[in-house]
Amino acid sequence: MNNSSPRPHTPSEEIAGLVEWVTYDFGELDEVSLAYAVTIHKSQGSEFPAAVMPVAMQHYMLLQRNLIYTGITRAKRLLVVIGQKKALGLAVRNDQSHKRYSGLLSSLKETGR
Repeated sequence: MNNSSPRPHTPSEEIAGLVEWVTYDFGELDEVSLAYAVTIHKSQGSEFPAAVMPVAMQHYMLLQRNLIYTGITRAKRLLVVIGQKKALGLAVRNDQSHKRYSGLLSSLKETGR
């Protein structure tokens, strides 16, 4: 067995090497203000000089590796990830996308009567 090659890194370890964590106390949250927001879905195919990507456990259904990848690749020079380390780790490990059942098809069928 050849041990000369380093052990492969997990995606979360690779991302962790690119992230500088900044912690805000609750009383300091007023220092963070919203400037402009575009969803990851709407930003596909676009690039921005800088991007801020919130990653939180409250958005459990959106914690998917493909969405994290898309968010990261939208930032051309600077990416700021805001949220919980646990949420980012969960998203990086989750490589399965879920089908969404919005009821749109049944609504369209009802209006087409």
